Amino acid sequence: MASYGYDDYDGRGQQAAPPTQDPAYDPNFVSDSVKTFVVHLYRHIRERNVYEIHQMYEGSFQRLCERMFRESPWPAVEAIAPYVDNDHVFCLLYRELWFRHLYARLSPTAKQRVESWDNYCSLFSVVLHGVVNMQLPNQWLWDMVDEFVYQFQSYCQYRAKLKNKTEEELQLLRQYDQAWNVYGVLNYLQALVEKSLIIQILEREKEGLEQFTATDGYDYEGGSNVLKVLGYYSMIGLLRVHCLLGDYQTGLKCLAPIDISQQGLYSIVIGSHITAIYHYGFANMMLRRYAEAIREFNKILLYILKTKQYHQKSPQYDQILKKNEQMYALLAICLSLCPQAKLVDENVNNQLREKYSEKMVRMQRYDDEAYALYDELFSYACPKFITPSAPIFEEPLANYNQDAYRLQLKLFLYEVKQQQLLSGVRSFLKLYSTISIGKLAAYMEVDEPTLRTILMTYKHKTHTVDNHGKIVSNADLDFYINEASEMQNRLKIE
Repeated sequence: MASYGYDDYDGRGQQAAPPTQDPAYDPNFVSDSVKTFVVHLYRHIRERNVYEIHQMYEGSFQRLCERMFRESPWPAVEAIAPYVDNDHVFCLLYRELWFRHLYARLSPTAKQRVESWDNYCSLFSVVLHGVVNMQLPNQWLWDMVDEFVYQFQSYCQYRAKLKNKTEEELQLLRQYDQAWNVYGVLNYLQALVEKSLIIQILEREKEGLEQFTATDGYDYEGGSNVLKVLGYYSMIGLLRVHCLLGDYQTGLKCLAPIDISQQGLYSIVIGSHITAIYHYGFANMMLRRYAEAIREFNKILLYILKTKQYHQKSPQYDQILKKNEQMYALLAICLSLCPQAKLVDENVNNQLREKYSEKMVRMQRYDDEAYALYDELFSYACPKFITPSAPIFEEPLANYNQDAYRLQLKLFLYEVKQQQLLSGVRSFLKLYSTISIGKLAAYMEVDEPTLRTILMTYKHKTHTVDNHGKIVSNADLDFYINEASEMQNRLKIE
C-alpha cells in the first residue's frame, strides 16, 4: 500500500492548515500598519505603479501576515473601505487577498467558502464587463487564477465529506448549491480566455504583429494588462481543472495556444511555470505519451535545480519544493514504463537515482511489489482529483471525496498491468537484431498466433497520438515483421 496519504496534503502540496483563530480577533480594528498598507497600495494601483504594487504585494503583505495575522484574518473589508474612498474594485481585490490569507493560514467556514466564490464572481465580472484601467503585477494575476482553481478544488473536497457535517453545514450546502459549480468555474475561465482575445494575440505575436511576451504582458501605452494576462493564465487554469476532472485530452487542448517549447509569460512566474508543466506532464503520462512527459519533466526539474536558491524567501518556496518532489516521482514512473533515459539531463538523472534508484529497479520487475510501488508513487504525486457533482443528502451520509482519486488510480494501475505483459517481449527484443517468429514464440513459451497478438499489443502500447494528431513512438526500440520470402516470418529489430 502507498506510504503517502492522498488526503494528507491540500491542493498546494502543503499540510492542511489547522482551524485555529485568535479569539481576541476584532474584524473592525484597523492598526496603523494595516491602514498605511491599504492607503499606499490603493494609491499605487491608482497611479499604475506596477513596481511598487509588486513590492507591497510580495513584501509588505507577506511581512504583515507573518507579524500580525498568523492566527487571525485581516480586518474586514468594511473596516478598511473608508481609507480607500470606498473604491469598489479595490475592495474586491482586498477581499481576494483576505480570503487567500484565510485559506492559507486558517480554515474557512462553509459560509466563508461561499462568500469567497461570490467575491470572485464579482471581481471577474468587473474585469469581463467593466472598464478596468489598472496594471497589476503578473504574480498577483497568476495567484488570482491559481487560488480560484485551488478554492474550487478545496470546496469539492470539503463538500464530498458529508459524514461529520453539522446540520447547519448541510443546510448551507443545500442553500448555496450553485457556489463553486463546475460549469461556473469553467465558464469564468473560458470567458476570460475569449474576452481577452489572448489566443488571437498569441497568434499575431508569432507573425510579428504583437509584442505581448516581449513586454511581459504589460501595456505601456496607457491600457490595462489585467484582462489579457488573466486570459493567458486562465488557459493554465483550464488545464488544471480538466486534469482534476480526469479529462486530459481537453486540458491539453486548452493549453495548446501556449507554446511551452519557448519562453513565455507562463515561465516568468515560477508558480505558473511549475503548475503548467506539472499538469501538462501528468496529462501526457495518463495518455501514454511518456516520452513527451519525460522531456518536459526533465526541463522543469533542471530549471528548478538551477534556480531554486533564488526563491528561498518566496512565499511559494514550500510549494516549489513539494511540486519538485512530486515531479521526480512522476518522472520515475514514466521512465519505468518507458525507459528513455537519453531524454534526461545528467544532473536530473543523478537526483532521480538518489531518490528512486532502488524503487525503479523493483518497478521494472512487474511483480506484486512493483505494482504496489506504482500505487505508492502515483498516490503521492497525482493531482487532488475531484468529483464535481453536488452531493446526495440521503442518510446514511457518506464521504466520497476519494472516489475520483480511486477511479484514476484504478485506470492507471490497469495500464501498468497491461505493460506487464510486454516486459517479457521487450527483454527478448533487446537481445536480437533479427529473430524468427517461431524461435521467439518458443522462448516466450507461447504459440505463434499468441505471440503475434502480443507483438501487436506492444506496437499499440508503445505508440500514441501526439498533440498534433500524429502517431509517434514512445519505445526505445522498434521492430517490424519481414514477410519477404527469404526472410519470412522474421522480426527485424531497430
